[in-house]
Amino acid sequence: MTSSLRSDGDRKSPSPRTRPSRQRDAFFDNAKYLAIVLVGVGHAWGQILDGNRTVETLYRVLYTFHMPAFIVISGYFSRSFDLSPKRVKRLITGVVVPYVVFEVAYALHRRVSEDPGNDISLLDPTYLLWFLCALFVWRLTTPLWQTLRWPLPIALAIAALASVTPTVGNDLNMQRVLQFLPCFVLGLLLRPEHFQLVRRRSVRIWSVPVVAAALVIAWWSVPRMETGWFYRNASVQDTSAPWWSGPVLTLALFGCSVVLTACFFAWVPGRRMWFTALGAGTIYGYLLHGFLVKEGDYTGWFQQPLLDRPLGEIGLTVLGAAAVTLLCTKPVQRVLRYVVEPRMDWAFGRDPGDAARGREKRDRAAGTGTGGTSTEPAAPNAGGEKISV
Repeated sequence: MTSSLRSDGDRKSPSPRTRPSRQRDAFFDNAKYLAIVLVGVGHAWGQILDGNRTVETLYRVLYTFHMPAFIVISGYFSRSFDLSPKRVKRLITGVVVPYVVFEVAYALHRRVSEDPGNDISLLDPTYLLWFLCALFVWRLTTPLWQTLRWPLPIALAIAALASVTPTVGNDLNMQRVLQFLPCFVLGLLLRPEHFQLVRRRSVRIWSVPVVAAALVIAWWSVPRMETGWFYRNASVQDTSAPWWSGPVLTLALFGCSVVLTACFFAWVPGRRMWFTALGAGTIYGYLLHGFLVKEGDYTGWFQQPLLDRPLGEIGLTVLGAAAVTLLCTKPVQRVLRYVVEPRMDWAFGRDPGDAARGREKRDRAAGTGTGGTSTEPAAPNAGGEKISV
């Protein structure tokens, strides 16, 4: 992502040769990297939950905010999505194509490692690929949410209704698409000043007792509440709970997600760190680490007695974080860019708007544009901004 939180500062128009380049914001790259590491750690913890109340407590707190934080960031950087040809092309190459490629890859991986008869289905996302389906739907509906007067209340109402609608099928994992929708819409509504607000020292201090209280509540909830609620992938009718608990827990989980996400953002460094550059490769870590988790599940690796001991649990946590970190690095990006972020110019017609802008740019450079001999550069083309996943 290329957005910056800095103000315009000097209003003088730079010359075409000295136009400043748009800088990535270290805060958001740091947040993306830390969020994707927590996703990987959470998937590792998910394999050793049975009878382990301590791990399940941490797991529940983590699942309350780690995907909402990632989704909020995705919504924030989807604000400029407008169904223009360039945006739609980026949506196809950056979301649809990776989904198809990795859906097939995960299905084949399961055939080789566990079930030779496993089917390939593009309508039933495997494991973590539900996020790409959700991102596709959310971005397509971005202009709608930006048009409505009360987008967040409407998104919350849709999520609450989805929680009591068992007829919402598993196609494209629509329950998660709808129940996580408010987090994406919240990201669309946020502005740079909102992130500055949660990064104040007072918020950072208050976040400590808030997280401590969340841990206490999560510990209390382990024997009293099903973990499945935190996945947001089913309706209340699929449980033994009364129907009204669906909307209530949907709204409650959203509130808790917002609070803990704010606590998470409060502790994200705003300066460049050793891991800042890895924030540009989080989609690689997200898509690839699932193969490691699934392979460990298929081979029974997570059943080792060592993982039932504190030392083994700590080691698994470190291993999960390290694996995701390695999968976000530049060498991995270079090898797999052609399937994760393919250009595919051959598959798309030329945008007439791009041709017109190119002619205008050449005319300005030659001093023959509509502005006479003016040398003031045109505004940067927002359509070329990369929307980060």
